[in-house]
Amino acid sequence: MRKVIGIGETVLDIIFRNEEPVGAIPGGSTFNAMISLGRSGIQATFISETGNDRVGRKILNFLEENHVDSSNVNVYPESKSPLSLAFLNDNNDAEYLFYKDHPKDRLDFSYPEVNEDDVVVFGSYYALNPVIRPQVLGFLQYAHQRGAILYYDVNFRASHQHEVMKLTANFLENLELADVVRGSHEDFDVMFHSKDADMVYRSQISFYCKKFIYTQGRLPLVLRAEDGFRKEYPVSAIDVVSTIGAGDNFNAGFVYGIIKHGITRAMVTDGLTEAQWDQLIGCAQAFSSDCCKSINNYVSTEFGDKMKL
Repeated sequence: MRKVIGIGETVLDIIFRNEEPVGAIPGGSTFNAMISLGRSGIQATFISETGNDRVGRKILNFLEENHVDSSNVNVYPESKSPLSLAFLNDNNDAEYLFYKDHPKDRLDFSYPEVNEDDVVVFGSYYALNPVIRPQVLGFLQYAHQRGAILYYDVNFRASHQHEVMKLTANFLENLELADVVRGSHEDFDVMFHSKDADMVYRSQISFYCKKFIYTQGRLPLVLRAEDGFRKEYPVSAIDVVSTIGAGDNFNAGFVYGIIKHGITRAMVTDGLTEAQWDQLIGCAQAFSSDCCKSINNYVSTEFGDKMKL
């Protein structure tokens, strides 16, 4: 059976509306995607780290409750688990503050089994962090050599804008390894001061990775791929409760679509057809829309049950 392996951070998301806390749930960009995949019946494994505290235990239990293998989550005995404060505005978009007490970031894990056509999901600052870069890069290279499909979500926060130059080499390595790259208009505005999808694709992405998905909130999604393939997809209007997990669940849905529709690494390498892109983007948008209907960072269990293969 094909599986999905995610590598990324874990946090406890404390969510505020009108300056008052309204929820506290396990989170993290790739983490959120893996929870949704686990709920949807996809065999899922997560590589990460957490503290040896009540929050860390909650995160590990939550992974297992949602059918995600947590055996590659490293628990640091002398660290506290990270927190994220998410402040929702009138449009239910979030502004973040992060608190982390890992005095010495380090990532110690054994590689899970990776087989041909498995999917690896990675991204955010976790995929760029110089302190754990050797371990992250080593695993990505290993997965690439094993024939996995690598899906990269840029997800670059404004809080790291001052590090863009320092992280550029790591970013380019990620692009070279990736089979599909997704980023938002906010990511590239922070990194390159550009909100033009075609300019970003031509000047920053296409030399390294041909398959590029550019999301821009409620505006149409922009897709660019090899041989000049171009398409835009409208975003359905829904009653949004929170956009915190919107992009993470877009990723989950896209990867779900890869498994559901039998998309192999060879197909991705050769170039997907328009019909295949339509299927994958359709799954991605369905997952993202469902997530936005609640305060949680993942699809509902009811949605997941309906999507099980």
